[in-house]
Amino acid sequence: MQAKILVADDERHIADGLQMLLADDGYEVDTATDGTAAWEMIQEGGYGVVLADLRMPGVDGLELFARMREAAIPAEVIFITGEASVASAVEAMREGAYDYLEKPLNIARLKALIPKAVEAHQVKQANRSLEERLANLSRFGDLIGQSDEMRRIYATIEAAAPSTASILIIGESGTGKELVAQAIHDKSPRAKGPFIAINCAAFPREILENELFGHEKGAFTGALNEKPGCFELAHGGTLFLDEVAEMEPDIQVKLLRALEQRSFRRLGGKKEIQVDIRVVSATNKKISKAIDSGELREDLYHRLAVIPLHLPPLRERRGDVRILAESFLRRYAEENGKPIRGFSAEAIEFLHSYRWPGNVRELKNTVERATILTSGEQVTPDDLRFYELIRTEDREVRIRVGTSLEQAERTLTLKTFSFVEGDHQKAASLLGIDEETLRSRLSRFLASDPAPAT
Repeated sequence: MQAKILVADDERHIADGLQMLLADDGYEVDTATDGTAAWEMIQEGGYGVVLADLRMPGVDGLELFARMREAAIPAEVIFITGEASVASAVEAMREGAYDYLEKPLNIARLKALIPKAVEAHQVKQANRSLEERLANLSRFGDLIGQSDEMRRIYATIEAAAPSTASILIIGESGTGKELVAQAIHDKSPRAKGPFIAINCAAFPREILENELFGHEKGAFTGALNEKPGCFELAHGGTLFLDEVAEMEPDIQVKLLRALEQRSFRRLGGKKEIQVDIRVVSATNKKISKAIDSGELREDLYHRLAVIPLHLPPLRERRGDVRILAESFLRRYAEENGKPIRGFSAEAIEFLHSYRWPGNVRELKNTVERATILTSGEQVTPDDLRFYELIRTEDREVRIRVGTSLEQAERTLTLKTFSFVEGDHQKAASLLGIDEETLRSRLSRFLASDPAPAT
């Protein structure tokens, strides 16, 4: 849609001539023969470009521009100026004016300048519209949250989704990385194509290669038929590789080649199969440590992370806890036919005070369990604490005065590991260390004598 143009010039023949010239190019053009009239018209809104004579009686072009800036009117301003006033026009451009035209007007330059100014206005309007929409957004696809952190995620998805660039989502377990990948797919031109997700940590090496690339009939014992892999199944759509840093090094090499060539061979196959896919991947590992330890090839990382997207843990966006919890409560109350009106004030306080080491996944499971178990019209803190399968006294660690730091660390580590029922990721998160450090401590502590009773 073409932006409206206002021509403000006290020389009637110039104003009328520009109106006819621009109207022939398909623009809607109004004219004003003095700055006061132009200002009244601009305040009514709707102009994308204003062509203003720098020198007009009363309100001149510079004053008109100053008023527009003060009122945050988004139209692009192009000054019409004589030779003596070029310096003033250049100074105004430093303040945000779009450009200037010298008299006598160069028609070719005018015709080249106007479409660019219109496009600049439309881009700014689109960006402003997006910012306003994101500022009031609490849901984005299946993602929920209105914190500044989540709004930045939404904006990144909006910007990145239309491209073909590979995206690596980095975040702790339970933060919703697959939901982000799905939102990227849904906002992309590939939305009508398939969205194929595979958890790279869920398969041993031989099976993962088969899942990714498929196999030909007779490729190995038991391969009675050909089988397409995820790369083929995702053709025309998006392939989501979850926990991508868990792949064995030789599989990473084959993945890198497939991504660079956009082609691969099935197991036992000789033919190169071309695919048109967009790859989104995810990991819960710290990238620098994963590369340094050799868990993740650096060249593969750069191929996967053309656009890196960091998804914050729930403890870093506490403003979203309540809106997430209330959304989950509405869903599960409806699914289970429970007449629950909401959370009690004490329950809201509990939700905000807990760290949620399992992130959104833990909050979701906690609310679902509370919805099922509560017998009242409101969820209380006691309902939320039903999910704690280990008694309070088992969650406390008592360290005697005089205990060595080594022994205290051993007791705290083993108690925490027991509390989370052997979940390495959750234990590492609770202790504030990475999984590699946790595994090293467990190996050392479990090989030593048992800890004394606490």
